[in-house]
Amino acid sequence: MTAQQDTVISIREMGVRARAAGRVLRSLPTARKVQALRAIAAELRACSGEILDANAQDVQAAQDAGLPEPMLARLRLDAAALKAIAADVEAVSHLPDPVGETTTAQTQPSGIQVSQRRVPLGVLGVIYESRPNVTVDVAALALMSGNSVILRGGKETVHSNAALEGAIRAALEAQDLPGDAVQVIRDPARERMRELLRLDELVDAIIPRGGAGLHRYCVENATVPVIVGGIGVVHIYLDASFTRDPADAARAAEIVVNAKVQKPSACNALDTLLIDREALGALPDITRALLEGGVEVRADAEAWGALQDAGIVVTPAADTDYGTEFLALTASLKVVSGLEEALDFIAAHGNHTDVILTRDEAQIARFVQDVDSAAVIVNASPRFNDGGQLGLGAEVAISTQKLHARGPMGLRELTTTKWVVVGEGQTRG
Repeated sequence: MTAQQDTVISIREMGVRARAAGRVLRSLPTARKVQALRAIAAELRACSGEILDANAQDVQAAQDAGLPEPMLARLRLDAAALKAIAADVEAVSHLPDPVGETTTAQTQPSGIQVSQRRVPLGVLGVIYESRPNVTVDVAALALMSGNSVILRGGKETVHSNAALEGAIRAALEAQDLPGDAVQVIRDPARERMRELLRLDELVDAIIPRGGAGLHRYCVENATVPVIVGGIGVVHIYLDASFTRDPADAARAAEIVVNAKVQKPSACNALDTLLIDREALGALPDITRALLEGGVEVRADAEAWGALQDAGIVVTPAADTDYGTEFLALTASLKVVSGLEEALDFIAAHGNHTDVILTRDEAQIARFVQDVDSAAVIVNASPRFNDGGQLGLGAEVAISTQKLHARGPMGLRELTTTKWVVVGEGQTRG
């Protein structure tokens, strides 16, 4: 690993360097990008001792500061985790390169040939919290899509991110590529983040990964375009038709538990289960399964009463338990009179991932057409709204906005297009 920079450069200088590096990356052939990513994976393995030592410093400081265990778990690296991170970099190198994709040229009446070519966005600013693996994941995706990137992790990951940046920089420079293609902001002060958000002449897009507060801060303070994502309420609507067959009823319980328990801190984990009144007979088994998974269940009055009758004790829901992204082992239940009420509820509270469990084809068509969320899922867990699961290979974030990109943002979503016009001396009359 190369020596870390002794001086802290300004955010503006980082932007200047990233812009210059981006000009090199945008023209790199795929083979060079693949070679660079494989070199990064190898350097991460070679420097594992230094990286893990740096991470141990961050973990100790976080423990001393009283960070809760879930945050410590996201922060902590071990040899197996670092090995997996290196493997993920190599996996990105196998993905199709979107840069240079060109639509079929069309000849216009004037004789000019017109096409569109896919090109990198340019310089990305990515702001995130806790997870040092994000540093490497984002760097790999940025490089493969021909973008340079400025990364701002949380203050709890300062040493880890510095060590990871050093390994990435060393690998790039060994490949005769600019190390400034991936830069980490070392100063955790919020003012440095604000400077990045306002560097619109040098940074092309800001991608925040974190809670609603971080996204709101970025939107309110940025002059750089912000791609908002990763926040939103996830619903499952359980229709009565999916509970009449005992096998389906068991399958519904399995889906609901997977949606909540498999990774409760994920943005695509279940928040609210909407259950058709005619399906209430299936609710006790679903709730027992959730409780066995350690979930705190908060039920509206009707669901609470039905569960009481079945001898199951849950927490009465408050109004604030709906429209809330829990990111924890907590879920709310609400009884609805059928699909139309479920659609109205999701329209008021959703925009991220929404699921219908039904055997009614007409209901499927209506749900898919009506629900305006980043992902609509039929008869499967919302946890499938993920770049890897949807065939993108990896993702930077899950966008819940409607401009440029929506849903998981993989390589293709880190590019834009430009028009290419070829003529033979034509002039416009």
